[in-house]
Amino acid sequence: MRPDSTLDMEFFVLVARHGSLAAAARALDLTPPAATKRLAQLEARLGVRLVNRTTRRISLTGEGETYLTHATRILASIREMEDAVASGRAAPKGLLRVNATLGFGRTTIAPIVSAFAKRYPQVEVQMEVTDRPVDLVDSGYDLAIRFGALPDTRLNARRVMSNRRFLCASPLYLQRHGTPSSLADLARHRCIVHRQNDEAHGVWRFYSGEGEEHSETVKVHGALSSNDGDIVLGWALDGHGILVRSEWDLAKYVDSGRLHIVLPQYRLPSADLFVYYLNRRNQAARTRAFIDFLVEHFRQPA
Repeated sequence: MRPDSTLDMEFFVLVARHGSLAAAARALDLTPPAATKRLAQLEARLGVRLVNRTTRRISLTGEGETYLTHATRILASIREMEDAVASGRAAPKGLLRVNATLGFGRTTIAPIVSAFAKRYPQVEVQMEVTDRPVDLVDSGYDLAIRFGALPDTRLNARRVMSNRRFLCASPLYLQRHGTPSSLADLARHRCIVHRQNDEAHGVWRFYSGEGEEHSETVKVHGALSSNDGDIVLGWALDGHGILVRSEWDLAKYVDSGRLHIVLPQYRLPSADLFVYYLNRRNQAARTRAFIDFLVEHFRQPA
C-alpha cells in the first residue's frame, strides 16, 4: 500500500460522507481549491472518475462507490488493528466518533461528552446529531445513542436507561374535552402526533398484559403533528390534545401537575435508551470508557 493511500482513503470517505467538497475542506481545514486538487490527484492516480460534480453537491460514480466500500472497510480494519495493539495503554486516547439524536443529543448527551472530555483529555470526541438513525457500518461512527429498538442486528447494544411511554394531556384539555376511559374513546379526542422516522402516521399501538403477544392499534386524529419532540410536547402543555411521550420527557411536568397521565392501564412500546456499536472483538479503550461513563451517568439520581 502506498504511504499516502490511507490519507487518500480518509479524505475520500469524508468527501462522500459530507456530499460536498467544500464541507470536506472545512472539516480538514483545507481551502476549497486544495480539496479539489487533492481529489483530482486521487482520480488521476487511479485513472478513473470517482465523483460527478455539480455546482452544489457531488454524487459518486460506480467506481467511486466501489472505492468508498473498500476504503471504509480498510480504514475500519486499520483502526481495529491499532486499537488492539494499543489496548494495554493506561489512559484511553484517540478519536471517538459519536452520533445522537438532535434534541436529546444537544441538551443531554453534549454535557455528558463535556464531562467525559475533562476526565479523558487525550480522547478527541467528534459528536454529530442527526434526526434519523445512522448506519454505523458505513458511516464511520464508533457508537450511536438512540431511543427505542435496535435498528440493525449486526450491532451490539447496551441498555443505558429504561424509559416507558405514556399518554398524557394538560388539565386544561381534559377539563374542556373530558378524560378518555377506554382506547375507543381516543377516536373522539384531539390527538397530537409525533412523526418519527418511518412509523405509521397517527397509529398508536398498545399492549395488554406483561408480554407483547396481545396488542391493539388505534388510529388517532388531530390538527397538529410534527417530527420534533419538543414541539409536540409544547402543544400538549398548551392544551391542544393528547400526546404519547416517554417518562424521561414527562416526569417534571407530571410532578408539577402541568400534564396528567391518561389511560395508565394500557401499556405502550417502551422508548428505552440504548448505546449501540459495531460487533468488534477488540473494542477500543476509548469506546469502552465512554460507554461505561454514559451508563454510570444515567445510574445517578436525577
